[in-house]
Amino acid sequence: MSCNSGQSTGPMPTRLRQIALVVQDLDRAEHLLTTVLGTEVIFVDPGVAKWGLRNILAQISVAIGGDVIEVVSPTTPGTTAGRLLSKRGDGGYMIIMQTLDANRRRAFIETNGLAKVIYSHGSPDSVCIQYHPKGIKGGVIPELDSHRATPANPKPLMSRFSPWHACGSDYASYSAGMRRRSHLQLVEATCRLAPGDSDTEAALHQWERIFGVPRTQEHLQFTNAKMSFVKGTEGKSDGLMSITIAVQGKEYLDRIFSTARSLGLDIGDGWIDMLGLRWHLVASRDANAMSLL
Repeated sequence: MSCNSGQSTGPMPTRLRQIALVVQDLDRAEHLLTTVLGTEVIFVDPGVAKWGLRNILAQISVAIGGDVIEVVSPTTPGTTAGRLLSKRGDGGYMIIMQTLDANRRRAFIETNGLAKVIYSHGSPDSVCIQYHPKGIKGGVIPELDSHRATPANPKPLMSRFSPWHACGSDYASYSAGMRRRSHLQLVEATCRLAPGDSDTEAALHQWERIFGVPRTQEHLQFTNAKMSFVKGTEGKSDGLMSITIAVQGKEYLDRIFSTARSLGLDIGDGWIDMLGLRWHLVASRDANAMSLL
């Protein structure tokens, strides 16, 4: 992975590849995601034990590619996730993005003093870079990763089921799970700003400036989804507040709501409250229209 100088780097194609949640009860979270949304666990990560966490990846994979919901649960006190859980309860934890060259973006970010790296890891084919959330609007830990183009993976950002380092090394196994869940599509995440902060436009500008995600007047435009911000509310923490998933097939959509109802979850017109978030479920476009933007 190249690491170029910190010269001006504008917006670049960026994919919303993964959203991480933190929960108190991992088993319950796994049950809800697999039972209500109809996802499946595609990877159990033993590596996060060093952070005092247990980890599962519950798969939301769609016709445009293998996007992921990750769930972590603290097992020891004093972790970042544990402190967040104590402060907010179950809910959003990280927004994990995929770009063309994360090292190049890191050089730009650090040269311009835009954010501080708190963790990074590289391999011959990928790089993972997490940034400190302090000063970054939205109340989530941002991570910007990339995969190197190879003959086996020539278009890592745009391929519908491209390899993803966070799912481990068994690509055949986890990509098969992605394909089994291709009727689900991650289409939007919404973050609430801190109490007293109503400048959603500044949030869009900041994420575009730091991480290179293209923006419109209303949202960040990823290749596969969008991310919006809403004004802060007194008495409510900043952070991820909702996820929108498009579902292909009326039978799947009806099943999601009937299952949620049978489990006693709070539901409304097109939404379910679960794991500290509001999940909006919408009918997807035709399968042929499900493609990276």
